[in-house]
Amino acid sequence: MTLRRQAGMLMACVGLSVALVTAAAAQDKVDLAAAKKEGKVVWYTSTPIKTANKLVQMFEAKTGVKVELFRSGGSAILSRFMQELQAKRIACDLLTTSDPAAAGDMARKGILVPFKPDGFDKLPEPARDADGNWVAQRLNMMTLFVRDDKLKEADAPKAWTDATNPKFKGKMVMSDPSFTSLQLMVVSTLSRKLGWKYYEDVRKNDVMIVKGNEQLVDNLKSGERLIALGGLDSYAASARKDGHPIATVYPTDGTFIIPSPTAVIKGSPHPNAAKLLAEFMISPEAQKLFPVDGGYAARTDVDPPKGNPKLADVKSIPIDYVQVGKDSATVKRKFNEIFQ
Repeated sequence: MTLRRQAGMLMACVGLSVALVTAAAAQDKVDLAAAKKEGKVVWYTSTPIKTANKLVQMFEAKTGVKVELFRSGGSAILSRFMQELQAKRIACDLLTTSDPAAAGDMARKGILVPFKPDGFDKLPEPARDADGNWVAQRLNMMTLFVRDDKLKEADAPKAWTDATNPKFKGKMVMSDPSFTSLQLMVVSTLSRKLGWKYYEDVRKNDVMIVKGNEQLVDNLKSGERLIALGGLDSYAASARKDGHPIATVYPTDGTFIIPSPTAVIKGSPHPNAAKLLAEFMISPEAQKLFPVDGGYAARTDVDPPKGNPKLADVKSIPIDYVQVGKDSATVKRKFNEIFQ
């Protein structure tokens, strides 16, 4: 084989490799004209309401496309969506929950539209589905938080297992996994890791059960309870911003770091507007909003909230999302039996 032919073959291989890499990195385009023509997108989300409203205002101002927002707890959002799906009356265009287990199950069932928006390559692997079925809007840190004006640091819980200590009796509040998907991840994982006896012992400590994170932090603000057992850290950060003495505790036995999947729904009324909003959700301007409001962005090129540790410095608890999905109904039923 001549040197010229060898060089030609080498250049062809290099060209093919570049083409393959480019194709792999290629992200899907949004039909902006079609999205504007649809003029509206219906967004079901468990995003904290203040942040959700800010995102809506930013998106509408930028694109001229209106957003119809339905906001509730993650489990409630999924329940409403699944009821509409079963009735073959799909109203939701874009779905944002905090339940990667449910998102994975829906992807396997073909309910979601594969879509890799601009910025897909800026998301770490845990914050995106490899096939583009969903992208993480944000990363949720499920921690403990306490009224640090009422509990000195030495007297506050340091780990999830501290919740069974009798000295915390009557001081704790916890959200319901039947209402919030984030708490479902926590309860499902800890019940397998520590056994249901852990929650039976927590029950003996007279823990208060509320619907979601808003009610959780409201109980700490009022002083009715002093410890949130499994709360979304951004709510504590928002409370601190408003002057409330609420401190976050990253448990020594691990923090739950959970992505919030955003997915375009197959067969929805406004598919192009849904893709436009999904792309906006992971844009730098939208992602920078989460740290300002005390949450963690999904993008790797956006810094954590001011004063908060970097993700790499936080000890995390692994979550088996497939197992969570399988156990969901059983976990909710068992939890309700214990805390009824």
